[in-house]
Amino acid sequence: MDISTNYLGLKLRSPLVVGAAAPLTEDIDNIKRMEDAGAAAVVLHSLFEEQIREEKFELQHHLEYGTYSFAEALTYFPEPEVFHVGTSEYLNHIAEAKKSVDIPIIASLNGSTIGGWTEYAKEIQQAGADAIELNIYSIPTDINVTGAEIEQNYIDILQAVKAEVSIPVAIKISPFFSNMANMAKRLVESGANGLVLFNRFYQPDINIEELELSSNVLLSTPQAMRLPMRWIAILYGRLSVDFASTSGIQKGQDVIKMMMAGANATQIVSALLRHGIPHLKEIEAEIVHWMEEREYESIEQMRGSMSQINCPDESMFERVQYMKAIESYKPAESLLRLH
Repeated sequence: MDISTNYLGLKLRSPLVVGAAAPLTEDIDNIKRMEDAGAAAVVLHSLFEEQIREEKFELQHHLEYGTYSFAEALTYFPEPEVFHVGTSEYLNHIAEAKKSVDIPIIASLNGSTIGGWTEYAKEIQQAGADAIELNIYSIPTDINVTGAEIEQNYIDILQAVKAEVSIPVAIKISPFFSNMANMAKRLVESGANGLVLFNRFYQPDINIEELELSSNVLLSTPQAMRLPMRWIAILYGRLSVDFASTSGIQKGQDVIKMMMAGANATQIVSALLRHGIPHLKEIEAEIVHWMEEREYESIEQMRGSMSQINCPDESMFERVQYMKAIESYKPAESLLRLH
């Protein structure tokens, strides 16, 4: 039985990819355990635009401190075009991970604006990363910025990163576009090798005792996989790109559903944070058992079989599915009697 798959030009032993699971991927020993448990690839924790910018400005401050005290000091330090500073730990981590395991290591570059920080992608490639996952995490709050401007910002960031590297680049985005299908098409036309669907936006909460905003991380549940599954199924066969699903993957059956929708890989994070790294073995065993019972010979055999273009009723992925869901819901008898 062949459970291998291809993602970003990489031959993976299975669709099980560990997503950017900080703090799990910050430890090299954990990455080794992931490989031993069956992970086909690992996406490292993110390097953030803010980190790069902060370190750049910090070094620039120290280099220029006192420069204008004396006239002869004005040209003591030439102003560089690009500061390649700090974040060396991230590059070292990539190199160490590559030495320690045989599975692909995918770096994660996280930002929201166009700028010089994207040039850091070149150093990530030089450190040995097999691919880059470009995670664009942006919450537009300016009421004067149009949707077209927001979309163009995504395109500009992707093109800036692609200009720096030759390794594959996947882009991780949110579903919050006026026309998700058109945005996906534009990203592919701009050079995206993969689409990772979808980014989870963590929402702030209000602490009513301390009267302040608070941040928390809620691990995903199986319900979260419905949205990426739907869009992968819609886009499969219509765009020449690899798909990775993220959010809600807990069991082997979740992976199978995503493969049938058309995904090349599934990213697993919350399940490992809940159950530990060895949970990967259980997920793989469930996949193999299901395939054996139904006489599937390979993952490729099922991939896209339940996508929109292969579904007898394509409308089930659109408005008709909404109407049928509403009509099929049956409230509890006790609630009916109340009226």
